[in-house]
Amino acid sequence: MKVHLIRKETIDTYTKQNAQSRVSLNEWCAKLKYADWKIPADMQGTFPGTDLLGNSSSRVVFDIGGNKYRLIGKYAFGDKQVHLFICWIGTHAEYDKLCKAGEQYSVSNY
Repeated sequence: MKVHLIRKETIDTYTKQNAQSRVSLNEWCAKLKYADWKIPADMQGTFPGTDLLGNSSSRVVFDIGGNKYRLIGKYAFGDKQVHLFICWIGTHAEYDKLCKAGEQYSVSNY
């Protein structure tokens, strides 16, 4: 199924504020446009560095730009497409702080 990215504007806003991330996030979006996922594990086929979070969270962490950036998303598989909601974008160091606080399962900045 094709992926419906919810609020691409979030990525655009982030790249405007963090210009060095623009190329990496644009490449990620370009790959996402051609993704065809039927089950959550298919995300790892498109993006090999992807981590599916547990605790029945329906959350996924994408490593972007050679693991320099992280994007946390929440996914929902529908009948005809996959909805991917962006919950958080930041650097790997910022993500590590989020994990130490145990917030990767609940953060929802957007």
